[in-house]
Amino acid sequence: MLNLILFGPPGAGKGTQSLKIVEKYNLQHLSTGDMLRSAIQQNSPLGRKAKEFMDEGRLVPDEMVIDLIASVIDSNASAKGFVFDGFPRTTLQATKLDGMLEKRKSPIRLLISLEVDYDELIARLVNRGKVCDRTDDQDENVIRGRIDIYNKTTLPVMDYYKAQGKLRSVSGMGSVDEIFMRICQVIDSVA
Repeated sequence: MLNLILFGPPGAGKGTQSLKIVEKYNLQHLSTGDMLRSAIQQNSPLGRKAKEFMDEGRLVPDEMVIDLIASVIDSNASAKGFVFDGFPRTTLQATKLDGMLEKRKSPIRLLISLEVDYDELIARLVNRGKVCDRTDDQDENVIRGRIDIYNKTTLPVMDYYKAQGKLRSVSGMGSVDEIFMRICQVIDSVA
């Protein structure tokens, strides 16, 4: 099974590239945000619990998110693998994810980090704010704050997987297709 984490700061292109990877390699896309919204919409027991946390402005606990991921993986047992988009965000989440996947004998094979210049991230997010009407992408100060949070809390996940020999960095600069070609070279080297 080919389990990948697509990693990078806001604006690096994770969502765009994840969908291309899913299509080319016939993998399942796992976006925890999408999964939580779906569980809430389906009014599942987990969705109801998650909604309580979200309605109170609190983060959904890691254990609940891991349980949600486990249920999706278990219900897609014939999948060739999964692309994790936006998770894990902390080393604690990475440790818990690894433990859950290890029980299923299906570890993370790669963490692909999209490396993008700071000014380019800002420009991409501001543009996305205009095109997609996303309010969180329209204020440069808010954008800089999100990147700072990423650098402080999420970036250490990279070191966690680097210590396991699973980190591969890819330039996230250039066209969508150029970046995808680089990603494919990395995936093909381990697949």
